[in-house]
Amino acid sequence: MKFSVSILFSIIIMSCNLNSSNSNPVQMKKQLNKDNKQVTVIVDVSYSIENINEIKSFIRDEQCPLFFNLEDSGIVRFEWFIDEQKNNATLIEVFENTNAWEEIGNKVLGSPINLRFRELFKIEKLTVLGEVNETFKAKINPMSPQIKTYVGGIN
Repeated sequence: MKFSVSILFSIIIMSCNLNSSNSNPVQMKKQLNKDNKQVTVIVDVSYSIENINEIKSFIRDEQCPLFFNLEDSGIVRFEWFIDEQKNNATLIEVFENTNAWEEIGNKVLGSPINLRFRELFKIEKLTVLGEVNETFKAKINPMSPQIKTYVGGIN
């Protein structure tokens, strides 16, 4: 029994070593103070609906699939985080660049999915990290965005 356990342990260790040596993790080169031109949008919302399942269903079954299926959208990240006890949530959107964000924003603003979003949520705070052209700033101005431009960092 002791012998078979040690053989099993050895096989597991060898298979882990084989898996790690064969994998080629994508290694991104770190850059200092180089703007990657991405636009990050952080939308903090509150909601008053008692049935959290309606909120989750909207996110999982309507909104996320719509953004997932947009072709050539430039979406890098689109993720929701919810605090069910406080009835608030945060949506984090990251786009390849300002053009990708503006293109999607122009498609979505006023669309049925955006109208449903407005029925379910109250925007408490909208933060945009990155460059935004003046025309698109005017379009999102009713949401009182805080727009912050890149200064420096590691990416």
